[in-house]
Amino acid sequence: MIIEESNKHSLKFKDGPIKEKKEKAKETIEKIEVDPDDPTYVDTVTVTKGQFRIGLIKSIIFSAIAVLVFFVPVKIQGESDILFGFIYNFFQDLFGLFGLWLVMLLMIGNAFLSVYGKFFSKNGSKLNDYYGHDSLLHPFFYILGTIYTVIYTMHVTFPSYNGPEMIVGSSTGGTVVPDIVLGVTWIIIVGAFFMPFLLNYGGIDFVGSLMEPLMRPLFKVPGKSAIDAIASFVSSSSIAVIITSRLFKMNVYTKREAAFIATSFSAVSVGFALLVINTAGLGDHFIKTYFSSLVITFLVAIVMCRIPPLSRKPSEYFSGKIQTEEDRKGEAKFEMAVFKRGLDRAAKRGYTARPLAKEIIISLKEGFGVIPKVVTLVAAAGITGLIIAEYTPFFHWIGQVFVPLLQVLGVPDAQAIAPSIPVGFAEMFLPVLLIADNVEFIDIGARYFITALSMVQVIFLAETVVVMLATRLPVKFLELALLFLVRTLVAIPIVAIFMHLLF
Repeated sequence: MIIEESNKHSLKFKDGPIKEKKEKAKETIEKIEVDPDDPTYVDTVTVTKGQFRIGLIKSIIFSAIAVLVFFVPVKIQGESDILFGFIYNFFQDLFGLFGLWLVMLLMIGNAFLSVYGKFFSKNGSKLNDYYGHDSLLHPFFYILGTIYTVIYTMHVTFPSYNGPEMIVGSSTGGTVVPDIVLGVTWIIIVGAFFMPFLLNYGGIDFVGSLMEPLMRPLFKVPGKSAIDAIASFVSSSSIAVIITSRLFKMNVYTKREAAFIATSFSAVSVGFALLVINTAGLGDHFIKTYFSSLVITFLVAIVMCRIPPLSRKPSEYFSGKIQTEEDRKGEAKFEMAVFKRGLDRAAKRGYTARPLAKEIIISLKEGFGVIPKVVTLVAAAGITGLIIAEYTPFFHWIGQVFVPLLQVLGVPDAQAIAPSIPVGFAEMFLPVLLIADNVEFIDIGARYFITALSMVQVIFLAETVVVMLATRLPVKFLELALLFLVRTLVAIPIVAIFMHLLF
């Protein structure tokens, strides 16, 4: 973006007001180039009072729209949700079976193109650029996810065709395809449309400035990461991961920060938490169960950012720039000027941002670019994980490893709930589903323990893992599996303490 700088260090765009253009004609002009994706440029520029006012108005209006869409619960026809939830559910219901067929055809195209793009396309071609970074196993998972979805689609479309119960049953494909695959598809599309309102016009800069003194010392991340956590709690873990990926590619987060935020703050939404808590028979204790889980999530995050593997991730931005100690600690202090600094950054970001239509087009292009990979991997990983959990004793065997630890910590019914601990890696709802038929026979403390732990684990195959991998966040599958295990081990004693305090 080209702007003009006067000898008074006042920055004015070429398309600024006529009065400013006349003033510029009388001054010595030097053209400089500003990178709007450089997160620090707003601290290096100076704007006139008129430009500041225009930028602040744009920031307030667009950020208010984002807050209304992503964070404010509304009630429509007796149902309560955020506006974002109503919008993507509207499109999902509107397209219905036709939408499922569109997604299935998209998966089929992705599966065929992935094989060609990974193994046969020329270097530098669009297909090679798109699939060349995938591992050798990615085409296999694309094909597997496509097969699952084709079978499920045929099963629900044609009454004469009965797919294998293992794939289309309500505990496997019947959960993953309609609720998660189609849900994530519309979450990405609708989220991509509204994301610029949230990220590109200064709102996140204002929140980041206010939260920096808290987030940097506690979690070693920018204050802007508070947006990810809030979006996760009120919207969905997928949208939180997508926000993290977008900010990483905008050079707001380093590789270490992006990996930590995506794997630590992408918790379940309030709506889904209510479903999980009710399934565990803890509906009467929703407030203390949910909010204690949030506290535990942040306590675990404080530990996770300071130990391997996250602590060993490089402090390097997407652009390759190395983060300095000054970058990390420059604003991490409480002072009266923090509010003014936030307004200043918001106004400058709002004024220097690209036109809204262009930002939305860029965002939608990025969103549609990740959909084929995300939805296919969600189907492959989600259904496979649930099949293993439902039809094999694999997770039960692994769960026995946790029994002695649970017994030492005084967790009741350790044998009954131990298999639910590792199964959370497949899908976060599964731990509670495994005990759902026996909730009246399991101690309330044990039910709280497994419910809270499942919401704290954060990393699961059916959604967050594949979204992180498909959006090319700086984490690998084996790292995510290790992080799930480490998070679980760190969380278990903390959850046990809360269990004894609350129940």
